[in-house]
Amino acid sequence: MEKQSKSNDLVSKANSGLRTECLSFTEVIAQSIANIAPSATPAFTIPLVFALSGNGSWLTYVFATIAIALVGHHINQFAKRSSSPGALYTYVGEGLGGRAGFISGWALILGYVLTGTATLAAFSSFLNTIGEYFGITIPSVLAIIIGIILAWFVVSRDVKISAKLMLVLEGISLTLIFILGAIVVVQSGFKLDMTQLSLEGVSFDSLRLGLVLAFFSFVGFESATSLGHEAKNPLKNIPKSVITSAVFVGFIFVLFSYIEVLGFIGSETSLGETAAPLSYLADKTGFGFMGFIISIGATVSFWSCTVACITASARVILTMSQDNIISSTLGKTHSKHKTPYVSINLLAIVSLVIPVILSLCGIDTMEIFSWLGTIATLGFLFSYAMIVISAPVYLAKINQLKKSNMILSAITMAILLIPIIGSVYPLPAYPFNIFPFIFLAWIVIGGIWYEFSNATQSSLSKELDKDAVVNIRN
Repeated sequence: MEKQSKSNDLVSKANSGLRTECLSFTEVIAQSIANIAPSATPAFTIPLVFALSGNGSWLTYVFATIAIALVGHHINQFAKRSSSPGALYTYVGEGLGGRAGFISGWALILGYVLTGTATLAAFSSFLNTIGEYFGITIPSVLAIIIGIILAWFVVSRDVKISAKLMLVLEGISLTLIFILGAIVVVQSGFKLDMTQLSLEGVSFDSLRLGLVLAFFSFVGFESATSLGHEAKNPLKNIPKSVITSAVFVGFIFVLFSYIEVLGFIGSETSLGETAAPLSYLADKTGFGFMGFIISIGATVSFWSCTVACITASARVILTMSQDNIISSTLGKTHSKHKTPYVSINLLAIVSLVIPVILSLCGIDTMEIFSWLGTIATLGFLFSYAMIVISAPVYLAKINQLKKSNMILSAITMAILLIPIIGSVYPLPAYPFNIFPFIFLAWIVIGGIWYEFSNATQSSLSKELDKDAVVNIRN
């Protein structure tokens, strides 16, 4: 049975059309880190969290990091036993069956696509910030077009190239941000900010509201799972990438939420009111030139996130196509580059059209980022909740369920419910009040699509359940 299972796994990888076992651990983790875009959070998201959580911003990110690590633990119950480019779509299917797996994957695709388009809009905004240093204004539509063409070109080629490029660019950007952070700490005299540590002026509601935004900083941390066929030693490197990326970027977010609040002490401008906190801190500390360099880093980070989102979502779509749920055309891979080029082309077009239409309607690029990012977060939270529910069911099927697994699942769901409920209650002001209904409509459409998909879907659930048992024997 073991030899037969390994043989079936090799056939599955060959049939996917992707380049097999070509990515090292560093290249695999680059996918998750690029999808998180850690340089973008200190540059943009932390001020938004501060506007809600105030001096408790660092604690908000502590809670978010713990929650994401717990979600990662549940993802790894699958990732250390089986590998597939279908990511959470396949994992949830292994636990709860084909229908639940598809709905989870459907929500995940929405999360990836809208995150990629949101960061493309942010790329446009930050590209103009760089242009201001030279007195140049780049039309938003043109900047978006430039960003998506570059992203499409990189993703369509060798997956190793895009992984290495994202890792190098994000590494340079984070290094610069750490240097600026160190300067702020040194100039503060290494004194602890007791107003933050004592949570002055912080309430449970402020932490709860900030947690919704803090979660958006992490979404996509699991995208390394979409490299199930392309990673070397996937049952080891993918689980390690999922947890390492979550804890690593969580540390960065906690640290810089504290440092940025510290750096704005005594400033006339509030952290929650500035659109470029790192540039402001660079000017304040006397290292204004670093603001320009960091702006370049943030621009690249947003673009890298778009690349990572297209990379991950294209592989989920590829798997769905090869499972006969959606058009077989989307399951085609390039004969030379071994990439899912048809899915990539479709995603590039969608990622271009959405922000361009919104921009032509006169909507500011950072508003586009906020709107699309909010809907995307709902998609990820839904998929994360599904994987948390699925994990203990999956472990029960393979006779490896323990009480600790059930307890951790209950704790993780309780934490996830905070941002999930916080996104819809109390219902936010327009247009954010309609976003939950847009997401719900997407889920309904997915459910209808599944029910009317190819007749082979009637056996998909059984196949996934069977795979769950076969993979554990590998």
